[in-house]
Amino acid sequence: MAAPPDAVAVVIPAKDEAERVAATVAAARRIPGVKAVVVVDDGSRDDTARRAAAAGADVVRHRRNRGKAAAMTTGAEQVAVLAGADAASWALLFVDADLEDSAVETAPLAEPVLAGEADMTIAVLPPQRAPGGGRGLVVGLSRRGIERATGWTPAQPLSGMRCLTREAFEAARPLARGWGVETGLTIDLLRAGLRVREVPCALHHRVTGRDWHAQLHRARQYRDVWLALLRRRVLVSPR
Repeated sequence: MAAPPDAVAVVIPAKDEAERVAATVAAARRIPGVKAVVVVDDGSRDDTARRAAAAGADVVRHRRNRGKAAAMTTGAEQVAVLAGADAASWALLFVDADLEDSAVETAPLAEPVLAGEADMTIAVLPPQRAPGGGRGLVVGLSRRGIERATGWTPAQPLSGMRCLTREAFEAARPLARGWGVETGLTIDLLRAGLRVREVPCALHHRVTGRDWHAQLHRARQYRDVWLALLRRRVLVSPR
């Protein structure tokens, strides 16, 4: 086992988040121990890249939308470039682009990783300020799959705010595609014998609505989680 990291790099996958990304970057830069903030503009059609750069982020752009897992991988690779020989000692803190000012509240995720007490931490969010959300079908599928694969039952299996060591990230590559990335990460690291911990964080983000666009998004999430489980030979009956 490598020595615990001693610094943090924030990676923010973003698509069409021009209204929120600057505030998220500014808040991420206030997290103690942060050496770099990398925004991966995943094929945005708006001003996301320019606003992120203006807020102080190092920006990498995908010419077309490649999905969350690809954005996370690109971000981690850019951190390695920025860190150079110190890449192994920089923890990776993944932050959603729509957190705005609350992004600074991801700081508790880094603490167990920097202390050598966890290889990956996962944020547990409080009830959100805005109403919305789905019926829990995707969350339920992911939770049951992780439990069947590893014996561990997460509170919020799809939480995208995570901090992990470089060693843990590399152990999980290639990441599960698209929206299956969180489910795959958790299963792969636990199966590898690494330590995963959930940490409460006072985070607030944009809640997905219930119109047909939102339903289509959830259908894609369900597909990607199901595929992540299938490729790890985890069979879970739908509910």
